[in-house]
Order: sequence, then structure tokens, then C-alpha cells
Amino acid sequence: QVQLVESGGGLVQAGGSLRLSCATSGRTSFSNLCMGWFRQAPGKEREFVASISRNGAHTYYTNSVKGRFSISRDSAKNTVYLQMNNLNAADTAVYYCGADLTSDLDRASIQDSLYDFWGQGTQVSVSS
Repeated sequence: QVQLVESGGGLVQAGGSLRLSCATSGRTSFSNLCMGWFRQAPGKEREFVASISRNGAHTYYTNSVKGRFSISRDSAKNTVYLQMNNLNAADTAVYYCGADLTSDLDRASIQDSLYDFWGQGTQVSVSS
């Protein structure tokens, strides 16, 4: 019902910035989706990074990225973004975009089990 395609990953030096994009398509309206970013480092479980509610009024971040990362959504482009600043080696991971089909305008899910659709992931590598 929803296809997600991430882009924007790459190799960056510590202290640098990247902006990830997740374009959505399909029969489900973007406005019905809570969107989130998760990441998985080698040998580790997937972890929550950031989420944004359907109406964009609510955002949540994991503690390690607060003040450095910013999630936003563009309804005209059916796209969610993750602006990542002041990157460090601990941010190295595959980043996944998820979509949570929900009737709750204010929900910004932090649990990956609540997400219904996932992208293929984009690699972010930070060199120290």
C-alpha cells in the first residue's frame, strides 16, 4: 500500500552534515502516515532515531541525537526528511524510514513494531 524510498546517505567526516529523504508513494495518503527514522549499526539491533506525527505538530528524538538531528515532513512532496548535523562515528548505521498508518493525528511512534511499512535503508558512514 505504501512504498518508501530513502536517499541522501553517504560518507562524511565527523562534524559534518547530511540530509536524508524518504519519498512515499502508493494508494495510502501521506497525510494518514506517522513517519519515523530508525537506524541499525553493525552487530546491533535497530533503534529509534526520530518520528513525526501526521500533522507535524509532534516530534520525538532519541536522546543521543537531540539538538543535532531534525525531522520534518513536506506534504506537497509526500516526503519526510532527517537533517543530521554534527555527525559523529556513533551515528554510523543503515538508516531506515518507516510509515505508521494511524488514525491518530498526534501520534509519533517510537516503537518499530507500530510501523507498517519500511524502506530499504540508506547507509550513513561517519569517519573520525
